[in-house]
Amino acid sequence: LKLDPDTRQAALLFAASDYLEDASEKLAARFGAPVADLVGGLRRLKGLQLVTGKNESAQSVKAQAEVLRKMLLSMSEDIRVVLLRLASRTQTLRHLADQPGAERGTVARESLDIYAPLANRIGVWQLKWELEDLAFRILEPDTYRHIAKLLDERRVERGQFIDEAIAQLQDKLAEAGILAEVYGRPKHIYSIYSKMRAKRLEFSEVYDVRALRVLVSDVKGCYTVLGIVHHIWQPIPQEFDDYIVHPKGNNYQSLHTAVIGPGGRALEVQIRTHEMHRHAELGVAAHWRYKESVGQDAHYDDKIAWLRQLLSWRDEISDSSEWVRQFKRAAL
Repeated sequence: LKLDPDTRQAALLFAASDYLEDASEKLAARFGAPVADLVGGLRRLKGLQLVTGKNESAQSVKAQAEVLRKMLLSMSEDIRVVLLRLASRTQTLRHLADQPGAERGTVARESLDIYAPLANRIGVWQLKWELEDLAFRILEPDTYRHIAKLLDERRVERGQFIDEAIAQLQDKLAEAGILAEVYGRPKHIYSIYSKMRAKRLEFSEVYDVRALRVLVSDVKGCYTVLGIVHHIWQPIPQEFDDYIVHPKGNNYQSLHTAVIGPGGRALEVQIRTHEMHRHAELGVAAHWRYKESVGQDAHYDDKIAWLRQLLSWRDEISDSSEWVRQFKRAAL
């Protein structure tokens, strides 16, 4: 996530409180108050646990809401605490994915219901995708393996198709004098499963199993590339989303379109600027600046305004059950 030295030290020292008396004072003396504060904040979040399920009682929903409120309240003190917690949970799932044990299901369900939506809400998709796939692998191992097998069986064919599509698009972009980075987009098993379930699709009908991503320098270039994509390949009706004009709630921006690509097969194309891509992968972690670096970032005030808007979201809803539903909806 390219975070600062204080945060990296806190990541290494997060368990010190389990072994030291007066840990906060000792950490502050040795590593500085900022590191000690981050370790303390992470320890408070680490102590928050909840049990989630499909048939949640009102009491369970209320408990979830309280946990989520505490998480977001901690963000108002220092967003890095939440980034540390998300990284810690990702590491835990990596370990549990290959380990037996009854507690795996509880941790995976909590990760899918709480931590993945939290990562999505603050735009850290790099962690969101991994949290979802690891949790899904634990909770639905047979379905996970089935989709993974389908992806693997068609890997060579899909690779050839993507290579052909990249070459065709790059030729047209070069003719138009557009500098762009074009590559195949990574496939996330939980995302494929969610689309199959939500739209009642077969695996072969999911468009973004075959997908390209195009990165350009500016917004004008995004729309120019879109025009070229729609010129060389036939757009699929009702499969275009303009998240540049209408960003998602976490400030995600990109153009998404689905087309009939080479050989008559469906292809999804995502088009964005390099800056939009950094935000899409790292979210608030890509934008966060500390007081000493304010003068170096011309857009700092805008980014802080966005973060404050994000934080105020926790106060928008007073009803606990509705608050949780709104939170989980952020993952869609």
